[in-house]
Amino acid sequence: MKIDISADVGESFGRWKLGFDEELMEYISSANVACGFHAGEPMVMRHTVKLAQKHGVKIGTHVGFPDLMGFGRRLMALSPEEYLNYSLYQGGALQAIARAEGEELQHFTWHGSAGTSFNSDNEEIARAGIAAVAQLDKELIVPLIYGPKGDLMAREAAKAGLKVVRKFFADRALDASGMLISRKKAGAVITDPEECADRVLRMVTEGKVTTIEGKEMDVSGQTVMVHGDTSSAVKVAQTIRKRLETAGVQVVPMRELI
Repeated sequence: MKIDISADVGESFGRWKLGFDEELMEYISSANVACGFHAGEPMVMRHTVKLAQKHGVKIGTHVGFPDLMGFGRRLMALSPEEYLNYSLYQGGALQAIARAEGEELQHFTWHGSAGTSFNSDNEEIARAGIAAVAQLDKELIVPLIYGPKGDLMAREAAKAGLKVVRKFFADRALDASGMLISRKKAGAVITDPEECADRVLRMVTEGKVTTIEGKEMDVSGQTVMVHGDTSSAVKVAQTIRKRLETAGVQVVPMRELI
């Protein structure tokens, strides 16, 4: 069996450093690189691409709302046209930097509120996001969470002829619908490395996860995501990788899952 481990990286800005990019690269196989709107900037982006290249880690976008102060976690009322163009703009910037280093983007993903702003009531936003990916490069993979929002994007991706992989958050609690619990609620972020690894192994071996309400839910992720800005991120990624490999699971970049 094969699975991808990804992390959000490149979230520093100028002299301000966030996350543990150098340490994480040893344990992940795909990197979600911030593209300058919620975090990151050109110098950090290029450094992160070089770092990923050095470790054989494949690169994807992590585009967000233009909200540095709120780290892209505040909801913004964008029109579909704005959502499309903001996504395309950020993806194009990272694509140019990657190509300057002899790399191609592997996947396209959204950060924070930009990644949870579409639902069954605003299909136009979902359609706009998928249009941005298709206009940038139809070979890009789109990692999507379970639940109504991920399902909506998956349907739009299928219409556009894009490849999709399902994403499982190792360090975030889910509710009974499969959606992420708000960070404002207790228990939303899981920081214990062993607990994160237990959740991943159970997802892989049993296809199950326990929701915040204590209910059992069917889930089957192909890419496991770790948030790079949590204090235990490196130990979480290290523990997950060790436990997966001990169980005979091969950790590979996302593109090897398609």
